[in-house]
Amino acid sequence: MSVWHLVLNEIKHRKLNFFLAALSVTVAVGTLVGAMTLLRADEIQTQSILDDKKRQLEKTVAKHEQETAEAGKKLEDDYRKITKGLGFNILILPEEQDLNEMYVDGDLSKSMPEQLVTKLAESGIVTVNHLLPIVTRKIEWPEINRSVILTGTRGEVPLAHRDPKKPLQDLIPAGTMHVGFALHTKMKWKKGDKVTLLGKEFEVTNLKPEQGDTDDGTIWINLAEAQELLKMQNLVNAILALECNCATIDRIGEIREDIEEILPGTYVVEKGSSALARAEARMRAKKSAQDSLKKAKADGEAAIAQEKTSRLEIRKQRENLAALLVPLNLIGCAIWIGFLTFGNVRNRASEIGILRAIGLRSQQILSLFLSKSLIIGIAGGGIGYAIGLFIGVVCGDLPDVNTATSQLFSINLVLASLVLAPVLASISSWLPALMAARQDPALVLQEA
Repeated sequence: MSVWHLVLNEIKHRKLNFFLAALSVTVAVGTLVGAMTLLRADEIQTQSILDDKKRQLEKTVAKHEQETAEAGKKLEDDYRKITKGLGFNILILPEEQDLNEMYVDGDLSKSMPEQLVTKLAESGIVTVNHLLPIVTRKIEWPEINRSVILTGTRGEVPLAHRDPKKPLQDLIPAGTMHVGFALHTKMKWKKGDKVTLLGKEFEVTNLKPEQGDTDDGTIWINLAEAQELLKMQNLVNAILALECNCATIDRIGEIREDIEEILPGTYVVEKGSSALARAEARMRAKKSAQDSLKKAKADGEAAIAQEKTSRLEIRKQRENLAALLVPLNLIGCAIWIGFLTFGNVRNRASEIGILRAIGLRSQQILSLFLSKSLIIGIAGGGIGYAIGLFIGVVCGDLPDVNTATSQLFSINLVLASLVLAPVLASISSWLPALMAARQDPALVLQEA
C-alpha cells in the first residue's frame, strides 16, 4: 500500500481534521495576500490621485500660460499702437532745463551739443529707438504778428546696432515748412503757399491735422535752418525718442538709468498719454498673470507634495500594522496546525503501531503526515490567495472591479502562496510527525 493511498484514505475518514487544518492555512495565506494586495491597491490609488492632481495642475498652468500670453500680446499691440499713432514719447533734455518753463510756456531755453545724439545712437542702448534731435523755441513771428513754437528737425539718427526702422517723422527738406492745425486754419494757408519767417522764405508742404495740444500752434522746418535762425549752430534743445516695448513695468526708470549713464548731464521726461496708461495697465496685467502662473505652479506642486506625503504616511501606518498582525497570524495558524497534527497522531496511535508492525518504516510514517501537510498547504494556499485577492479588490477602493482585478493579480504572489503554504504546513506538522515516526510499535500495540 503506497503512502499517497494512505494519505487519501486518511483525508476521507478524517474530513473535519483536514478541513480545520486547511482552514488554518487559508486564513494565514488569505491574511498575508490580503494585506499585500491592499498595500498594492493603496499604491495604485495613490498614483491615480497624484496623476489626477498633476493633470489638474497641467490644466491650470496651461490656462494661466494662455492668460499670460494673451496679456503679453495685448501689451505688444498697445505698444505698436503707441508707435504708429503717437510718435515720440521720450524727451531727453539738458539737466539744467526748467521743466516748468516747458510745461507753462511751451519753451526750451537750454541747449546741449548736437553730437550727443550720435553718441547715444552708437552706444548700443536697447530701451529706446527712433532718435530725433530738435531745436524748439517760442518766438514772435513778425511777418504775421503771431506767437508760434518754432521746431527744427532733421532725419532720424539710426541706432548703429539695429536694423533700420521706418522713421516716425520724415526729414523736412531745407526751404520747406510743416504748419500746425490752428495756425494754417487761421491763416488759411494751403500746400504750396510761400511764407516768410524771420526774413527767410519757406514753402508750406505739410498741413498738420488737429492734435489738441501745442503741436497745433507749431511750425516745423529743417534743423540746420532753425539753428541758423535761432543762432544755435551745432546745438539742440532736446532729443526725441520712442521707448522700446521690451522695457519692464518700471519702464521710465530703466530708460533714465540707461540714458543718464550714456549722456551725463541730461534728464529724461516721459510724455504721458492714455495709450501709455493703457500700456502700463497691460504691463501690470501681464505681470499679474505671470505671478498667478508662478503661484499656480507653486500651489499645485505643494498640493501634490502634501498629498504624496500624506499618502506615504498612511501607507507607512498600514505597513506597520500589517508587519505586526501578519506574523502573529502566521504563528497562530502554525501553532494551530501543529496542535491538529499532534491530536491526529494521538488518535491514530494504534493505526500507526499496526502500520509499523506490518512493515512501514519510520521514514514512511513521517512521509505520511508530511504529505498530508503538503496537500493541506496547497489547498489552503490556493483558496487563501483567492480570498486575499477578493479582499483587496473589494476593500481597495479602486473604481473599476475588472481593472482592479487585473492590476492587483500577481502571478508571483500566486506561486509564492502555493510554495510557502505547504512549507508552513509541513513545518507546523514536522514535530508531531517526527514523534509518530519514532514511536515503538510494540509499546503502542501493548498500550492499545
